[in-house]
Amino acid sequence: MNCLIVDDNQIARTTLRQLASSIKDITVVGECADAMEAYNLLQERQVEIILLDIEMPGMSGLELTRNLGGKRPIIIFITSKKDYASEAFDLNVVDYLVKPIAPARFIQAIDKARDILQSRSEEVKMSHDEFIFIRDSNVVKRLKLDEILYAEAMGDYVKLYTPQRFFAIHTTLKELEQRLPADKFLRVHRSFMVSVAKIDTIQEGALIINGKPVPVADAYRATLNKRLNIL
Repeated sequence: MNCLIVDDNQIARTTLRQLASSIKDITVVGECADAMEAYNLLQERQVEIILLDIEMPGMSGLELTRNLGGKRPIIIFITSKKDYASEAFDLNVVDYLVKPIAPARFIQAIDKARDILQSRSEEVKMSHDEFIFIRDSNVVKRLKLDEILYAEAMGDYVKLYTPQRFFAIHTTLKELEQRLPADKFLRVHRSFMVSVAKIDTIQEGALIINGKPVPVADAYRATLNKRLNIL
């Protein structure tokens, strides 16, 4: 589990790093001294858990949590005050730890986070038989990979389009991208990922798949051209 530490106090960050590093399946991928720095880093890096202070200069930990939206990393608040507990839990954070943190209490919070991450991963499961299991309207269904045309991010959901219909699953495009085979699927836009084998034509900067246009962002165009070996 990738972990980010966000606290304006250097000593507190060092303490949290020592606690996190003592747990085998946690990798501390960064430390931030303020919430804005953390927000910018999270736009570029995959993080499963944030150890987040509340009272910081500028943007508070509570404000950062709101700005990250619904489909965000697991958040464990680390604070020196109990005053924010009610407001924090209204934001559906996993736990609220008050400094100084006992190691046993820290492990308990990480165990909660691990359980939630395992539950999330069951939303979309890869199989060696070229299909995935998806949860659609509380029913788990098997969907063949070669039926998927493209995926579109829609808030806290992703729509998986097939020739017949689409399925709305509660996940993010980033999480789906990690679970679908990279040799078959390609990210072409912040909100779109496509099955390379289903691309029919490219017209006016968009991919045509099953008669539907899918936008291609400039940031992904070079990768797309290289992947398709366009002359």
